[in-house]
Amino acid sequence: MSRVDARVYFALFTLSGFTGLIYESLLAQYLRLFLGAAAFAQSFVLAAFMGGMALGAWLASRASHRLANLLAAYGWIEVLVGLAALAFHPVFVFSTEASLEHVFPRLGESGLVEAYKYALASLLVVPQAALLGATFPLMSGAVIRRAPGASGHHLALLYFTNSIGAAIGALAAGFWLLGRLGLAGTMQLGGALNLALAAAVLVLARERESRTGREEPFREQARPSIKPFLWLMLVAAFVTGAASFIYEIAWIRMLSLVLGASFQAFELMLSAFVTGLALGGLWIRNRIDRLENPVRFAGLVQLGMGLAALATLWVYHASFDWMAWLLQVLQRRESAYPVFNLFSHGIAFAVMLPATFLAGMTLPLFTHALLRRGAGESAIGQVYGANTLGAIAGVLLAMHWLMPEYGVKLALVLGAALDLLLGAWLLRRSGAALARAEGFGAVIAGMLAEALSARAAVLDPERLSSGVFRYGRAGAEGARVTYYRDGKTASIAVRRAPDAVVSIATNGKPDAAIRLDPARPPSGDEYTMTLLGALPLLLKPEAKRFANIGFGSGLTAEVVLAHTGPEFVDNVEIEPAMVTGAQSFFPRVSRPFRDRRSRVYIEDAKSFFARRGERYDVIVSEPSNPWVNGVAGLFTAEFYRDAARRLAPGGLLVQWLHHYEFDDRLLGSVLVALARHFDDFEIYETGGGDLIVAATPQGRVPRLAALPQGESGFLAQLARIGISRREHVAVRRLAGRREALALLSPLAPPENSDFRPYVQLEAARARFVRTSASAVIELAVAPVPILEMLGGRPTEFLAAPFPAGDAQRASFQARAQVLARALPAHDPEPPGGA
Repeated sequence: MSRVDARVYFALFTLSGFTGLIYESLLAQYLRLFLGAAAFAQSFVLAAFMGGMALGAWLASRASHRLANLLAAYGWIEVLVGLAALAFHPVFVFSTEASLEHVFPRLGESGLVEAYKYALASLLVVPQAALLGATFPLMSGAVIRRAPGASGHHLALLYFTNSIGAAIGALAAGFWLLGRLGLAGTMQLGGALNLALAAAVLVLARERESRTGREEPFREQARPSIKPFLWLMLVAAFVTGAASFIYEIAWIRMLSLVLGASFQAFELMLSAFVTGLALGGLWIRNRIDRLENPVRFAGLVQLGMGLAALATLWVYHASFDWMAWLLQVLQRRESAYPVFNLFSHGIAFAVMLPATFLAGMTLPLFTHALLRRGAGESAIGQVYGANTLGAIAGVLLAMHWLMPEYGVKLALVLGAALDLLLGAWLLRRSGAALARAEGFGAVIAGMLAEALSARAAVLDPERLSSGVFRYGRAGAEGARVTYYRDGKTASIAVRRAPDAVVSIATNGKPDAAIRLDPARPPSGDEYTMTLLGALPLLLKPEAKRFANIGFGSGLTAEVVLAHTGPEFVDNVEIEPAMVTGAQSFFPRVSRPFRDRRSRVYIEDAKSFFARRGERYDVIVSEPSNPWVNGVAGLFTAEFYRDAARRLAPGGLLVQWLHHYEFDDRLLGSVLVALARHFDDFEIYETGGGDLIVAATPQGRVPRLAALPQGESGFLAQLARIGISRREHVAVRRLAGRREALALLSPLAPPENSDFRPYVQLEAARARFVRTSASAVIELAVAPVPILEMLGGRPTEFLAAPFPAGDAQRASFQARAQVLARALPAHDPEPPGGA
């Protein structure tokens, strides 16, 4: 090596990996704000980022032989990366807001809107990704020029340091930086670190590089013997990249069912995946230069990688029992939350480490084999680019074909088949004495392992849909799974319990439950879903145009369509398997599927509203819990701004919220965000920990109208949950805008924003600790009228008891009525009148 200690370069490249993974995470979040979280948008973001990386690597491979000082070139690339990071947030905000306000309205509802969105997203992400993709070939080439005799060692160690920096970056972003700095601040911190890194590199680059290793780009007439070998290595890099990302997509979906689908859980999984790659590069670094036949060794590594991936099925099956054990012995306290995350990280390592450890050896092996054959330093970028293109193919295959068509289990098995066949092919082409026999034996062994894994009795639907991360049990406890589908964005299950309750779950988390036996009491969720559909029609009886975000069981849409007033209901659901699974609720839910006024759109809600020019009288929002990764974006100030734009004058936003597994500061954060763009809102309790917030962007929320006596179908829906009078709804009102904000303001809740996602980062903690946002409810049932003293609307009282379910205020009044009627003498009129 040169006079500069090699460890300096490795340390600098660790910092480069740290910032690179932060950028990958942040760019994905930024683009999701603009494109939405639908399956195509998710895959596009990954494809655009990795496509940019591949482009940068390819350009670096084409230019490296003409550069006299690769380290200086790398330093200037880091300067550009840093400047791009510093400029990204204002450029993103300006371009996306200008698009929403000026471009989209002019394009209308044509396909040009989608084309424009994805073109703009590409312009935002591909240049920065291309710069990041150029860093590994340039730094690797610079180090090899300084020490050509240990090229394999240095390649492997650079791969390790860059990857381990990336793993640390994933954890830092998810658990520390975003919470303190937000998206913009974290992006700017990354830019500042890149500029500091660039300054150090440019100082070191003043030392001249050796010209050893610099070669002209490959020309067939110059070195015809290497062309077949070059293609062998590039195809191998492509195939193993595709297989690795099929694994990653499958593992993340699988582990979401064990660890929970929160943002922090995703960062833990990503960190484990990248750390495995890093450790593989570390292990091979002192062995790679001594390998007599790198191709044969690479073939053995690919075989081991495929077999290790298949073995994860059994490890993953056992991980449900591990998580169940942890939650049984762990106390749900704040102090135990780090233990929960550490254990979750350990489960991710147990599933991913064996296969990713072997995967971490592949790129150094392929690149070293080419360098040994005299391919020149351009091979570094070529292999890196081919591997990244394979990763894009793996993402698209896994998300849009393998998982939806075959399920996560078979997707993993088919991904392993790629590695096993690649290993057999490399053994066959290795030139070893027994190459033919080894290749044939590898094919036979691989086919046997594939067959046994595909038919293995593991990962039954009852286990997969158990929600072990929440309930601490690895089974359905008597419930029978009647439908299970690994969809493009989530795994959907329908379960039927012995008490006739049918529920539909997303990634193990129940989103809706209905008791289909009409002779038995309704489930708790029926109160919520029925009132979500009924409340806007009682507040705004003249409403005609409805949008419903989140299909769930379909009961909310069923209630709206039971009324003859609405002209149409646009149901917006991100996961098609959810709509298919909701057919299990027939005949209780049938109108959303057969009523001509019902329209179902498989799309992300933000993208849907951005694309359409429709203005609605009512927007109903009933997504999953905000701790689910991506869902918190439907509780931010930016979402409320866009919703207000899509409401007709006097329109209503009616949104589901929960106070279970939440806390008062989180609730306050959502309400502060809502209050920025809505003049008034009112909070109703449905029972079972569920709330409904009805909000209007102009004026005041209307008073409840009387029940429409001519709407027999609508009244039948209300009668199912015991509502036969207007007061049965009015008594569920807890607080208005003024009282709620005054009550929660001492907690100083931050405004939940797309760029400072407080709820996304903190809701998972509240879910684990099982706290409750109980302040509003406790004051609503307090013996002293505190809410009224805060300036709220006078409380309405029941004239007679009725079955109120778990709604506390309504239940208290109903019980008080029963007690009052049991007294020998009482005032027949309720205080304040009905």
